[in-house]
Amino acid sequence: MRKRYFAFAVLLIFIAGCASPSPQKDKLIKLPDPSSADPHGRLVFALGGEVSVLNPILSTDSTSSAVEGTIFTGMTKINEKLEVVPDLAKSWRVSKDGRVWTFKLRRDVKWHDGHPFTAEDVVFTFNSILDPKVNSVRRSDYIIDGEPIKFKALDKFTVQALLPKPFAPFLVRSGMSVIPKHLLAGIDINTAAFNRQPVGTGPFILKEWVTGDHLTVVRNPNYYLGNPKLAEIIFKIIPDENARLVALEAGEIDQAGIPPKDYKRMKSLAGINVFEFDNLVYTYLGFNLANPKFKDKRVRQALAYATNKDQLVNLIFKGLASPAYAPSAPISWAYSDKVAKYPYNPEKARKLLAEAGAEELEFTILTNQGNKEREKAAVILQQQFKKVGVKVSVRIMEWSALLKIVNANNDPKDFETVLMGWSLGLDPDAYSIWHSSQYPRGFNFIDYHNRKVNQLLEKGRTTMAKDKRKKIYAKLWEEIASDQPYLFLWYPKTVVGVSERVGGLSEPGPAGLMLHLEKVFVIK
Repeated sequence: MRKRYFAFAVLLIFIAGCASPSPQKDKLIKLPDPSSADPHGRLVFALGGEVSVLNPILSTDSTSSAVEGTIFTGMTKINEKLEVVPDLAKSWRVSKDGRVWTFKLRRDVKWHDGHPFTAEDVVFTFNSILDPKVNSVRRSDYIIDGEPIKFKALDKFTVQALLPKPFAPFLVRSGMSVIPKHLLAGIDINTAAFNRQPVGTGPFILKEWVTGDHLTVVRNPNYYLGNPKLAEIIFKIIPDENARLVALEAGEIDQAGIPPKDYKRMKSLAGINVFEFDNLVYTYLGFNLANPKFKDKRVRQALAYATNKDQLVNLIFKGLASPAYAPSAPISWAYSDKVAKYPYNPEKARKLLAEAGAEELEFTILTNQGNKEREKAAVILQQQFKKVGVKVSVRIMEWSALLKIVNANNDPKDFETVLMGWSLGLDPDAYSIWHSSQYPRGFNFIDYHNRKVNQLLEKGRTTMAKDKRKKIYAKLWEEIASDQPYLFLWYPKTVVGVSERVGGLSEPGPAGLMLHLEKVFVIK
């Protein structure tokens, strides 16, 4: 969360929010005394897949993001109240017309290699994102109605952003992690050695990256917010959800997501604190709209009617999730449930399939290895669709292999449907996911085209009044839900187990239990 405030696919939640540390049904949450902090302490996390790249303007996966969040920082960040607050920037001001933003930067920041941090680094970062030669899916975050935001350094510690027009998500977008100009200027960022040997301004420094096994980051003694209490953090690559849980119980890692089947047992287990909370996340089955099988909206709507979401959620989550109907989350201020819900109706599903001439529909669902909930959901959907005459195959893939398919810069992409999830940003702007310009090089990897949706997306990000934006997004969710480019499946509760030896947690909430990573510690 330190570096990203936009939608992104998730397999795990590394820096997780939680319910308040208060008495639970089975036991009290026990937090260690800061006076017992081990100055040589090591925190161990699990990653659900291999890290692809450690460059925040290039990465497109949550595992890379988890590690990057310890290495890099941005001009702004989010606090416990989900407010934008200073980080590398100590203050900012905006012109009355909302088009000129001026950021004053800290003067005490150094890169991990000792080189001074300046405004030139910030300008270089955003200009690199905007450079068409750089393979960054962030580009649309800084282009407004086809015109890029212009960044310039007024002096060594002042950055100015000139916007073509007022842009509601801009302050949140200013939290993008900054990369060093002195190491990346004049070279091909896409293939730079830096992407495996990153240098940032964050609280931790990359020590080693053993492909397929683990990554280690160590304390940055010159971190501008103070010396981190942890000596190092190890990220172990453990793709399987059950294996991660076993590792948590054995004390081999300090945090893991808890599957619904293990929820009650883990809440009563000694030595582990269990936190549960709602988050800005939804899971979906995405249709490749470049494939003729799914071009007819009636086919997608038929599959929605063929899906018994209540059964799906009850079988898999046992109360720890709720059915999803829109591309937003209930805890978002822009959420609206006034959308088409397609209640379970197999008869109507068969009728729509017949009208569309798709009575013999066959397709494959791709989903990621190690996420047992998604694996189970794919099988349940397979069984539900069979009842309306649709034949489905399920293919479980390693995460990085799945990413290569959906992120491939080709048209059409080589999949029929994917079962994945989005972790949504604090701002409801969903341009990068749904705007037709974001295909094939963007997060709109399903090739969704809808002129009205494009117009609403453009209007939503350039309207400044929150009440007006809420109405715009309500119309947007309604339009998308009617189209069903995704079959929206569920809103999961996040349930996380954390070792009782971990302390220094931030104020609980969706922004993150370990929001202030430099303050996190472990006891011996």
